Amino acid sequence: MASVRALLWAIALLVSGATAYSMSQLVQNYLAARKIGLPTRVIPVSHTNPFWMLVDRRVLSIIKRVPLIGNSSFTRYNYRAWELADRYYSHAEMGDAFIIVTPGRNWLYVANPEALMDIFRRRTDFPRCLELTEILNVFGPNISTVDGPQWKTQRKMTASCFNEPNNEIVWSETLLLAKDMLSYWTSRKSIDSVAQDTRTLSLHVLSRAGFGKSFKFQGQDERSEGSPSISYKDSLQMILENCVLIMALGPGFLERAWWLPRHLRNLSEACSSFQTYMTNQYEEEKRAFSQGRGLADRNLMTSLVRASQDEATAGSSGLTESEIYGNMFVFNFAGHDTTAHTFTFAIFFLAASPQVQDWVHEEVRQVLGDREPSEWHYNADFPRLKRCLSIMLETLRLYTPVPVAKWTDKEARQLSVGDKTVVIPPNTMVIPSYASVHTDPKYWGSDSLTWRPARWINATESTTTEHGSEYLINPQRGTFLGWSEGSRDCPGRKFSQVEFVATVATLLRDWRFDPATRPGETIDDARRRVLHQIETDSAPVLLLQMLHPERAPLVWSRR
Repeated sequence: MASVRALLWAIALLVSGATAYSMSQLVQNYLAARKIGLPTRVIPVSHTNPFWMLVDRRVLSIIKRVPLIGNSSFTRYNYRAWELADRYYSHAEMGDAFIIVTPGRNWLYVANPEALMDIFRRRTDFPRCLELTEILNVFGPNISTVDGPQWKTQRKMTASCFNEPNNEIVWSETLLLAKDMLSYWTSRKSIDSVAQDTRTLSLHVLSRAGFGKSFKFQGQDERSEGSPSISYKDSLQMILENCVLIMALGPGFLERAWWLPRHLRNLSEACSSFQTYMTNQYEEEKRAFSQGRGLADRNLMTSLVRASQDEATAGSSGLTESEIYGNMFVFNFAGHDTTAHTFTFAIFFLAASPQVQDWVHEEVRQVLGDREPSEWHYNADFPRLKRCLSIMLETLRLYTPVPVAKWTDKEARQLSVGDKTVVIPPNTMVIPSYASVHTDPKYWGSDSLTWRPARWINATESTTTEHGSEYLINPQRGTFLGWSEGSRDCPGRKFSQVEFVATVATLLRDWRFDPATRPGETIDDARRRVLHQIETDSAPVLLLQMLHPERAPLVWSRR
């Protein structure tokens, strides 16, 4: 009994000590924030605290019911991705910049377009906080986890791989896969596997464009379990579906832990198989280079190896083997989940917006006519499908999957925000307020919170019916950050656009789709329900996504 009391006392002392330390840090950070001279809000727990992240939404849902504190900064700002629900309202209340004080760090949120572009331009003054991205070091250092000269080398090598020959591969492979996905969806009474199926499509596009491996599309109920040690595709699919676990535990831990449950041992086997595949392709491409053979296939892996070998031959430092593997993993992780989640949001927005489907269908028919997808040409057709691209742009405007975090690191930095210049202390997070600038009526009009792709299209005065008279608007710099900005923007921007446009054009050329109605529900009720689900059922897991898209099945009908 005495030992139990001693243990309880020890736990109580530990908790009280940790609480006291946390509160002292909170006070210090608050005093530092006050010196900056910007509006502040204080929250008692860091919203990136790993334990808090596990329980934040559950705890806050209870606290919101408590009088006096239920509607406070604590419940408004103390959870991941609070910005999504808040949109531009906090900045409308407090101005273009404000600070959230936490026990861990101060977080400066900025929504002034000129200040944002200054932050993105000053890469060394406001670097990415690598503490937040180091979990991506799964197979080796990569463009998301390094900085300085190492980043410059990796950026140069990786950017050269995302080129027009690779985009042509993306276009042709996407058309084949989207046609098969459409055939699968239209052969069923209703579809509740949109999220899983678009992930499969994205995976297979990456397999072809990334590694030169083509696979036939399989719908969710057509997939069979394969051994990850045999199938490259199954290995990559298992890795991408379990990224959070792999990043948390690391492939090295999984490999050594023979005592783990079967699922985790399979995951370890998938990591080993994927690593072996990359190693074999790396060695083969090095042999081809040394023998003077040309590039047989311009996929990302071979292009990255060749670019690195060319650089080394010229006397500069290329990428190490580990860096090539690390970047290939990040290409797949970033290109797979971001595109797949954007597809899911876009398809449900389209399901709730039949008039937008008709608007896109009109363009697809005008540009592509009666030609079969095998006759659609990347160079001639992709640039003309502006309405298709506007679907992606508008979806990313409202639901950006990967916001970027900057910080001041070890130095104080000056920043001009509007007509005010502030000095930002060291160790301060500097956050571009994506959700605010993307929805502020000053830049996007009175309907800024409405999904309306036509806002991206402007038409000339020409009387011709050819959609070449339409063009995409270029919003004010710093008001749309869908692929980030500056030198650290996403190198796969065009890759993702080509994949998205090819898919949307395929889906809407001959078909329309609607939400399946529930008993007693009209089709208009169903569309409103889907819009409500998008708004209330979206949150970050690792990236921002719809949590339960299967709850809104879709039905397809031929035009």
